Amino acid sequence: MSTAETKYCYRHPDRPTGLSCSECGRPICTECMTPAAVGLRCPEHAGTQGRRGPKAAARRVVVQAPRTRLRGTEALVTKTLIAVNLLIYLIGAAQGGGISDPAASMNRNGSFYERTVLFGPFVAHGDWWRLITSAFLHANLLHIAFNMLALWWFGGPVEEYLGRARFVGLYVVAGLAGSAGALLQAPLTPTLGASGAIFGILGAMLILEWQATGRLGGNAMTLIVINLVISFAIPDISWGGHIGGLVGGILATLAYARWGRGHAAYGRLGYGGVIGLVLVGAVSVAIAYWKVRGYA
Repeated sequence: MSTAETKYCYRHPDRPTGLSCSECGRPICTECMTPAAVGLRCPEHAGTQGRRGPKAAARRVVVQAPRTRLRGTEALVTKTLIAVNLLIYLIGAAQGGGISDPAASMNRNGSFYERTVLFGPFVAHGDWWRLITSAFLHANLLHIAFNMLALWWFGGPVEEYLGRARFVGLYVVAGLAGSAGALLQAPLTPTLGASGAIFGILGAMLILEWQATGRLGGNAMTLIVINLVISFAIPDISWGGHIGGLVGGILATLAYARWGRGHAAYGRLGYGGVIGLVLVGAVSVAIAYWKVRGYA
């Protein structure tokens, strides 16, 4: 059984392919390929003349063998995040009101939830870690069930497109941006949950779909609109955290795409992507502290 990685056309993500562009290395399907003297070309490089000679071009044509999907290492970061969220939920349950109400442990001094929940005065006092740790806390079984199901559905595909390192960066930055949005909305209300980071994943899906299809009104936009409507319709939901995470995810993915000059789903985490992530994260932290100043 082959263990080589299956590739998918960068313009048609649902089409597996064994072909790739000899200039940029991106996977392309038979509809998108253009035969050239130096190998196959993607639409962006179809008019580019090779400058490296036939031998170099021949070495660049990559044919990927198919592999079995759903291996244990696929979506490894997503699975790890789910496991960490579940572990922290159990810690809260052991310290609080049981498996159905771990958030009750916030009322106990020194408990894990009390030390890590997002609360404006605590952040103003210097507890900056709450901006990210709160994204791993959940109030009850329904809360964690919905968030972990969404993380599994949306996180795995986005991780496969971005790769593990960039997916981790996306998740952290979206979590910070979600906390900033939650504090802008309600700085004096304790806030917890992974939904800000999950909205960041939906934001990444929006950009990836736009780059693949050339339009924004697809499945990702539909999911975002539905979930935003739910955010505003149901009381006690931090819609500020959802919007903040969505904006953070969009900006992080645009940074990966070099602000429109490249494709977010391909390439390494270069200096531009790192700088973009740092800027989005830093602005999120700055907004959070600006909002809570004076509450200490």
